Amino acid sequence: MDVAEKMKLVSAPPTEEIITAEDIIRMFETNDSPKHYIGLEISGFLHLGSLLSTGYKINDFVKAGMQCTVFLADWHTMINDKLDGRWETIAKITKYYKDAFNLVCPGARIVLGTDLYEERRDYWQKLIMFTKHMSLARTIRTLTITGRSEDEERIKISRLFYPPMQAVDIHSLDVDLAHAGMDQRKIHMLVREVFPKMGWKVPVAVHHGLLPGLSRPSNDTDVRSVGKKMSKSDPDSSVFIHDTDDDIKRKIRKAWCEEGMVPNNPVLAIAKTILFHENREITVERPGKFGGNVTYENYDSMEAAFGSRDLHPMDLKRAVGDGLVKIISPIRDKLTLTDETSDAIRTGL
Repeated sequence: MDVAEKMKLVSAPPTEEIITAEDIIRMFETNDSPKHYIGLEISGFLHLGSLLSTGYKINDFVKAGMQCTVFLADWHTMINDKLDGRWETIAKITKYYKDAFNLVCPGARIVLGTDLYEERRDYWQKLIMFTKHMSLARTIRTLTITGRSEDEERIKISRLFYPPMQAVDIHSLDVDLAHAGMDQRKIHMLVREVFPKMGWKVPVAVHHGLLPGLSRPSNDTDVRSVGKKMSKSDPDSSVFIHDTDDDIKRKIRKAWCEEGMVPNNPVLAIAKTILFHENREITVERPGKFGGNVTYENYDSMEAAFGSRDLHPMDLKRAVGDGLVKIISPIRDKLTLTDETSDAIRTGL
C-alpha cells in the first residue's frame, strides 16, 4: 500500500483534523509500521460513538499498516470519579471494554494503564519531569478533556494529574501517532508544546469527530454547528450496543432529523460514519408512488439527496435503522454483558 492509500484511510470519516498532514506523510515514508495510540476512560455502556465509530477508525489505522494500541485508562477513570472511583467496579467494566475492543478491533492490542505503570518503573519520574513544564493555569485549562469545566470552584488535586499522565502515557508507549476524539485535542497540543522541550519524540495527532446525540440540539446555534454528543448517561440520545433490534429502530425513528437539515443531523452522521464504513452502498426502500427504491453508492450522494429534500427523513431513518440492526446484532450476540457487569455500570452512572 502506498502513502496516498494510507493517507486516504487515515483521512476517512470521522477524521476531522490531522496535525500535521506533512508530518504524517513523512512518518509513512520513513516508517513501515508506525505506532498508533488511543486512550479511553472506562465508564458506561458502550454505544455507537464509543465503540463502533471509534473502533472503525482504529481499524482504518490497522489497514494503513500501523501497530494500533487501545489504552484502557483505568487510573484516569478513577481520578475522574467515573464508576464512583471504585477500583473493584472499574476492573469489572475494564474487562467488558477489553472484550468489546478485541471483538471490534481484532488487529489492535489492548493495554491497561495499571499494566503500563507497573512495567515502566520510570513512569512516575517522567511524570514529575513533565509537570515541571506545566503551569497551574495551563493545567486547569486542559481539564476540559475530562468532561469537567475549568471554572469549577473546587478542583480535586488528583484531577490535576489527569492531563500530564495522559501526555506521559503517549511518551511511555513510544507513540508515532496519537489518536483521539476532538474533545481530547487540548492534550495533544500540550504534547506538541512540551515534548520538544524534553527531547521526546513528538507524535502526529489525528482527531475524529464525535457522533451527535439523537435528540434535537438545544438551540439554533447547535442545530447548525455542534450539538450535544452521544452520551452514555442519556439513554434517549444514544444507540447502545446492547439495545434490542426493536429499540434500535425505535430510537432512530424518534431521532431528530429535520427535513433538508444536514448540519449536525444524527441520522446522517450515523449513515456517514457507521453504515458507509461497512457498506459500499445503501439502498433506501420506499413505495413506487414516492419514487421507488433508490441506491446511494456513497455518502455524499445521500447527503445531497437529503439536503435537496429528494430523500425524506422517514425513508432515511428506516434505512439507517435497518442497517444498524445488521451491524449491531452480531456484535451484541458475541459481546457478553453479565448482570453483575450491567448492575456495576448502572450503579456507577
